[in-house]
Amino acid sequence: MQARILIVEDESIVQLDLQRRLERLGHSVVGIASKGDEAISKALELKPDVVIMDVRLEGAMDGIEAARRIREHQRTPVIYVTAYASIFDDLAQQAVFGPCLSKPFRTTELESAITRVVTRDGESDEGKPKETTPEI
Repeated sequence: MQARILIVEDESIVQLDLQRRLERLGHSVVGIASKGDEAISKALELKPDVVIMDVRLEGAMDGIEAARRIREHQRTPVIYVTAYASIFDDLAQQAVFGPCLSKPFRTTELESAITRVVTRDGESDEGKPKETTPEI
């Protein structure tokens, strides 16, 4: 399945690498952000199928907070990427936050995570919060 993906990563070389990998896998990169507030705006505007979110971002807001704010308005699944994967070691945390890939990761791991979240979130809309429009 081809997914529309928003990349949230503050290192430009990693952004480019992710974009190239995703496009080779047949996915469409609909946007790239490097800060939490930018990620929220782009996610709400572009409505991607998946957000790939670095945990550590430029600015005051980290990736976990940015993902939480995105999920307040829409149920877009988030895949976290980080060099600090030990914060997600607990399976209960992964169930709450979503999958986490430890940098560096293989393209097969990335594709597997995307397939998992797209399949899981696309199975049924029952019991899921509806998308809301943020008040400005």
